[in-house]
Amino acid sequence: MTGRAGAPVEEVWKLLFDPSRFPEWWYGTVRPDGPEDFTWWLGGDPDLPMPQRMRTDAAAGRVSISCQVNDVRFAWRLAADGDGTAIEVHAELAPSEAHRTEGLRSILTASMLSLTELAEAQPTSW
Repeated sequence: MTGRAGAPVEEVWKLLFDPSRFPEWWYGTVRPDGPEDFTWWLGGDPDLPMPQRMRTDAAAGRVSISCQVNDVRFAWRLAADGDGTAIEVHAELAPSEAHRTEGLRSILTASMLSLTELAEAQPTSW
């Protein structure tokens, strides 16, 4: 899935690489658990916490997120696109999780839209 934010890469990166900012844009309920970890509740169900592990690669503009409960991984990538940012996200699912494909597509669409809107609303730090 791809999208574009009318904000510089640096502004989008600030939101994407910091789990403490995820509650502002990630679909569902998110609790940051540290610099590279967060717990996600899809739909806010308190009985279904899904711990996530995050890895960042600033030089490549990538953020990888792995669910610690099921075999689902997200890979986000940012690149300069004129005066904005090209955003790409992929979800990898194990064959046993294939039934989640459409739901994850909806979640990623909503999350990317929120990330884009939030980045565009940030004051430019020049």
